[in-house]
Amino acid sequence: MNLPNKLTLARVAAVPFYVIFMLRNDIPLNFFWALIIFIGASLTDMIDGKIARKRGLVTDLGKFLDPLADKILVSSALICFVDLQWTYSFMVIIIIGREFIVSALRLVAAGNRDHTVIAAGIWGKLKTAATMASVCVISIMHILTENISVLNQDMPVIIISNVLMGICTLLTVISGGIYLKEYRHLFTKSK
Repeated sequence: MNLPNKLTLARVAAVPFYVIFMLRNDIPLNFFWALIIFIGASLTDMIDGKIARKRGLVTDLGKFLDPLADKILVSSALICFVDLQWTYSFMVIIIIGREFIVSALRLVAAGNRDHTVIAAGIWGKLKTAATMASVCVISIMHILTENISVLNQDMPVIIISNVLMGICTLLTVISGGIYLKEYRHLFTKSK
């Protein structure tokens, strides 16, 4: 297994630690440590791709694992956000639902006679980057309100969180629609 794929698997391995820190308020500065883990895991997403392209280590396994690792990391963060009442569940359902649809599309593509591997497109990458950035910003706002008391916890945090999550949801719908449109031929019968 090459280095980029190992970094991708490290991103998945970080998820349980992230969830523990997010949901255990008996750990001092738990949101801060969760954010550090999330940022570190998110950086592996950027680093593994650069290494793979620079060293010619792009593989079908990497094309499959990389978006899957992103889905696991981001879905875990968003589910924690719902549990903590930091975001609306309907937005998270749309985001995770799109991930299931695109994953199913990738499985259908891989199973066709050409064994097509669907790599992440620009809209999918934009959606992932926006969601990861939003998770970081929302986490920072909660760290500031709950641990440092810099921000008023009421309106600004709620409004900014909802706007950011709304943008992520919109990008999710757009990128999902583009994937479905681009690969709709996989669902037509041809003999």
